[in-house]
This record gives sequence, C-alpha cells and structure tokens, in this order.
Amino acid sequence: MSLTDSGTRTENLLDLATQVAGWARDGEQVEAFVARGRDTEVQVYNGEVESLSSAESAGIGIRVVAGRRQGFAYAGSLTPDVVAETLEEARDNAGFASEDGFVGLAEPDGVVAAGLDLWRDDLAAYPTDLKVERAIELERAVRSADARIRQVESAEWGDAAVESAVATSTGIRAATRRTACYLSAYAVAGDGSDTQTGGGYSVGRSPEDLDLDKAAADAVERATRLLGAVKPQSAHLTVVFEPRITATLLGILAGTLDGESVLKGRSLFADRIGEEVSVAGFTLVDDPTDPDAYGATQYDAEGLATRRNVLIEGGVLQRFLYNTYAARRAQTASTASAVRAGFKSAPGTGARAVSVVPGHLSPEEILAFVADGLLVQSVSGIHSGVNPVSGDFSVGAEGVLIKGGALAGPVREFTIASTIQRMLGGVVAIGNDLERLPSSAAGLTLAIADVSMSGG
Repeated sequence: MSLTDSGTRTENLLDLATQVAGWARDGEQVEAFVARGRDTEVQVYNGEVESLSSAESAGIGIRVVAGRRQGFAYAGSLTPDVVAETLEEARDNAGFASEDGFVGLAEPDGVVAAGLDLWRDDLAAYPTDLKVERAIELERAVRSADARIRQVESAEWGDAAVESAVATSTGIRAATRRTACYLSAYAVAGDGSDTQTGGGYSVGRSPEDLDLDKAAADAVERATRLLGAVKPQSAHLTVVFEPRITATLLGILAGTLDGESVLKGRSLFADRIGEEVSVAGFTLVDDPTDPDAYGATQYDAEGLATRRNVLIEGGVLQRFLYNTYAARRAQTASTASAVRAGFKSAPGTGARAVSVVPGHLSPEEILAFVADGLLVQSVSGIHSGVNPVSGDFSVGAEGVLIKGGALAGPVREFTIASTIQRMLGGVVAIGNDLERLPSSAAGLTLAIADVSMSGG
C-alpha cells in the first residue's frame, strides 16, 4: 500500500461518512463514524514462532438524535445495503430511548486542527517475515545479555494501522489515520532458588523507530536488579516512581478529571476548580496535538479539532475534560475529549495524551536529592487499590531502596499507601526524562514525600 493509496482510502471513508450524514431527515441529527484497521501480532519462543495473527476490520457506527432521544447502531461492513440498514436501526433505537435534553451532536467550534502526520507508509509495507525476524532477534538479545537470564517468557512484535472518519449533519467533517508498532520482551532472571521477572519494550510509528537493544536491556535490567529482594521494614519515606509507574498514576488521575466522572459524583475533584491541589511546580496537561504522544490525533471521536488542555497549572486545578454531551450537562464547552473504543461504541470522554510538564532534574539527580527512600519499579492491584472518590491509595509494589542517594537493596512483598490528595501535595521532585509509553499517558521520574511502606 502506498501513502497515496492510503490517503485515497481515508478520503473514501470520509466521503461515505458525509453521505450518511446527509441522509438526515427534518428535525433529525445524524452522525456517521467510519473506521478501517489492520493489526499484526507475532509471538516467539525459543527461536520459533509461537503465534502469528493478522486481522483487518472495517465498520460504521451511526448516531441519530431526534426529539431529545438518541439512538446508536453499528455494523462490521461498509456495503451500501448494510450501511442503510444500520441507519434505520439507529433511528428505531432512538424511538425507544428516554428523553434527554442534553443529547445532540457536536458542532464546529472554529478550532483549527493541528497539522499532524501520524502515518508511516513503511510500516504498511513491512513484510511479515521481517516482523518475525525482529521478534526472534529480540528474544536472542535478551537471552544473551546476562547469564542470570533463565528464560524469556515472551518476545513480541505488534503493529496497527488505523484510519477513521466522522461526519455529521451539523457540519462536522474530519478524518484521521495513524500507524503504531512495538517490540516487547518479558524476561525471567534467576540466582539459586530466587527468580524475578522484568519487561522491556520500544514503541514507534515506523519500524525504524524501534530500538531493539533498548527493549532487551530494559527487560534484563528490571529482572536482574530485583534478585535477592527481601521484605522491607515498615516505614514512612519518600518514594521515587519510575516513568512507567508515573504514567499509570497519571492515567488514574486523568480519570478523576473526566467531566463525566465529575457529573456522576465519582471524582474527588468535583467543585474544586480554581483550588490548589498540588505543589506550585506541578502542571498536568492532556495534549493530543503533540506528535510524539502515543495517543496523538488531529480530531477527537466527535470530529472536533483536538487541543492542548491544561488540567492543573502551577498546582491549581484549571479544568475537566468534556465531550459534547458532558459539556452540555455541565453548561460549558467541549474540550474535544471525546473518545471511542471503535466503530462499535458511541463516544465517551477521556484523556489521550496526559503528561506532567518535565522538571529540570535527571533521575540520578533525583536519587541524590532524595538520599534515603524507595525507587518503585512495579505496582500491582492499582485499579482495586485506588478509590477515585475518596482518593485512598494502597497498592502492592516492588522496587529498590535508596541509600545515600544511590540504589541499594531490592525489596518486594510490601504495599505503599497514601491518598491521591496527599501524594499531589507531596511532590518534591519532577524529572526531565519524559518517556512516551504505549498508553494515554507519558511518564517521567517523580518523587513524592511521606508515603507509607508496609512490609515486615
């Protein structure tokens, strides 16, 4: 597939969406969301392909709003008769829906879309045998890096190419496309009867973006440095979160700043706009217009141009994220934060590219600043251990103690506990090592004071 061919295909999707939106009847709003995608996953084990899957999908989701009622229907086909039937089904579903004065489709708001190029033609043309070769090479690199590596539980190649378009009878007309690929490995290290695990990966939009050596080294280091880990004594101390742990925490924090959650009373930040919720050096943004962000896109799932939304600035809560429906309920404007799982779902609200504005300290300088504390390498039970309403935070963790500004002994089988409110107020250092991760959040090294560690 050439870049030109792909662009033509995306335009065809937009033409179809526009055609369906044009079928709106008097007193009716119609939205058509059309998507096409292809993904591949290769898993190898002991130098052989364990599994290989490649799939293509295409479909349409249609919303109809009439008489303060909304109906939705979807189909996994783009043939004309199926598309027409799907529109009629959405109309029927609207007739059975309850009245809601806030339903309605997005309307153009004048924001100009960022000029992002998120498609890489060389990924679309990359042969399957080379994908397999890269995965096997990754496994080999992990095995040979350290004599303590006993097993590589998994070595994978994955990629996706997605095109989508949305058009409405209210004047929205937008199309996006993006590619993404990754290499990942999960290693098992051993020393006597002690075994530990660790994972590493590299992500990009093109095969040439992937750093196989980095993915391998990361998996090896994270597995081997926990060998000999013991259960620590309980203490209150400063914790240093590695970038991928920070990204996980930011994903949870972004969920509490979701306008839908606020309206439903499921956020600890409800009614706190304009209040100080963190330290002065802490600024949190959701910026899908950043081309380096994994979740970058020119348009949200309702076809509005994405924009940089500052959620917390200088420690002060500035705004929540809204799609069109949630914004109307809150009597405010959409932040172009509509998201979808695909053509099979109507839009919800969510973050795409959350990150903390980096500080000026390197990870090594943060360790030196902390002097004595704990580096957290992994956490478990994050979703069950965090309450987005009360802010209570208690999760299992593994990591390495910090002594005299350097990494000391590894520890495991303990919990770290605090509240989201106290953690935001306890930020004492922000790293300069912003790391793009395959998620809706980027990470960096973050130090937080006065966290409870419960061990032996």
